[in-house]
Amino acid sequence: MLQFDLWKRVLIWLLCALGLFLALPNAFYTRVEQSNDARAAIEAGLTTPESQAQAGQWPSFLPSSLVNLGLDLRGGAHLLAEVKVGDVYESRMQAMWPEIRDALRPERATIGTIRLQPSAPDELRIRISQPENMARALEVVRGLARPIQSLSGVGSTDIAVRGDDGVIVVTLSDAEKLASDDRTVKQALEIVRRRIDEVGTREPTIQRQGSDRILIQVPGIGSAAELKTIIGTTAQLTFHPVVGRGGDADANPGVGNKILPAIDEEGVYYTVEIAPVVTGEELVDAQPSFDQNGRPAVSFRFNTSGARKFGDYTRDNIGSPFAIVLDGEVISAPVIQSHIPGGSGIITGRFTVEESTNLAVLLRAGALPAGLDFLEERTIGPELGADSIEAGKVATGVAFVAVLVFMALSYGLFGLFANIALILNITLIFGLLSLIGATLTLPGIAGIVLTVGMAVDANVLIFERIREELLTAKGPSRAIELGYEKALSAILDANITTFITAVILFAIGSGPVRGFAITLGLGILTSVFTAIYVTRLIIVIWFEHRRPKTIEV
Repeated sequence: MLQFDLWKRVLIWLLCALGLFLALPNAFYTRVEQSNDARAAIEAGLTTPESQAQAGQWPSFLPSSLVNLGLDLRGGAHLLAEVKVGDVYESRMQAMWPEIRDALRPERATIGTIRLQPSAPDELRIRISQPENMARALEVVRGLARPIQSLSGVGSTDIAVRGDDGVIVVTLSDAEKLASDDRTVKQALEIVRRRIDEVGTREPTIQRQGSDRILIQVPGIGSAAELKTIIGTTAQLTFHPVVGRGGDADANPGVGNKILPAIDEEGVYYTVEIAPVVTGEELVDAQPSFDQNGRPAVSFRFNTSGARKFGDYTRDNIGSPFAIVLDGEVISAPVIQSHIPGGSGIITGRFTVEESTNLAVLLRAGALPAGLDFLEERTIGPELGADSIEAGKVATGVAFVAVLVFMALSYGLFGLFANIALILNITLIFGLLSLIGATLTLPGIAGIVLTVGMAVDANVLIFERIREELLTAKGPSRAIELGYEKALSAILDANITTFITAVILFAIGSGPVRGFAITLGLGILTSVFTAIYVTRLIIVIWFEHRRPKTIEV
């Protein structure tokens, strides 16, 4: 006999009601989206009458999670960037010079004077005046080598040191270059993600491609150029001792120094030491603010080690200029008036409020470890996204209506029961997509259309088994019960293999492929649930009320 425990009935209807409840905001997409944006602005302190009005467009007691629209549906920007990993080699070598110089100084009685020589970007060349004691110099420098903290570099050190005609040549080891490349791309990936998250975009796709490339897709951004301004700036903030100031960009700065232009003073160039005293990597916070004259500025704060180095330098160099350098340009070069403890300061310049805010965002997100070369850029307009949505609606609607008509004509009343379950199935899919914050893409819509077919397939198997059981002169109740029991294995086999395929696509795919895999996988779960439980419960309720002597499927 057909039986359904009360707790099972309650649970099934509760799950269906929950799916409807979660999917509800998507029926009022624009209104809910504006309300969410307004509430986010209010939480950030940007309260206006307009934002308060928009925040009230959607009741707070109702769910407000939406299915995020992908790049192909919403429009936005697509970039493929290559990380210039070689930039890191040069900065590593420059940063090692003070450490090597300090290590060799106690040995000057043995090795003589120490002078930095012009070097290639990825190496450091240091000449000693007593090359006959080169072995001792090499021993000291090799003592600075550190073991590589990576699986591929076990047993190796980070630098290679050799003597070359009275010159110590220091380079990064091959193992360290591999480890450095991997770290650089991972760090760039994370910083790009943080910068995009800072400006509040929805569901960006940011992932690594190959060894040194990053794919960036951001829905809702107006153009690829706008996206490049957000992520393309390295925002490398450094603080350097000033050696001199002049107007000749081609002058000889001397070994260990470099010439940088001033941002606010045309034709003015500063000669600064290459090795910085403090870098932006030691920043823990940066906020837009105003200086004592009410002009836009950026206040900053260092971590413990940065604060100590910054404080020690200002204490020992009162009266000397100190260059604040952003991406190779001197923002300002104030004279140190007094000891600055605590590691806090302010960057002034000819900023607008927008520029100071953007600079604070970039500094807070962190400096890119290396520059980016944009190999591919593409802008998808909102109009094209709207066309894609319309095409997806038409395709889904045609498939949906065709299936509903087919089921009603083929299976009569039972087909109508299957159609009710099918409508609930689509609703449950959108409820789950909203719950997990998934992104719907054009291939994702294709996954939903395929799910409609999979759901019907399960019902067709069940109804055909019921027909076969009716032919053996069994009663309606027993025929329905056996139809579900005997069709279950075929339904599970088909759906489990398809679900495994969806998991594999999600694991190894990217972008649109993942969008397809998500909707397909969730659709399989909801299809099995609606076919086995919802349709069966509807039939049971109908059978209990009508008690038919015969049925036609």
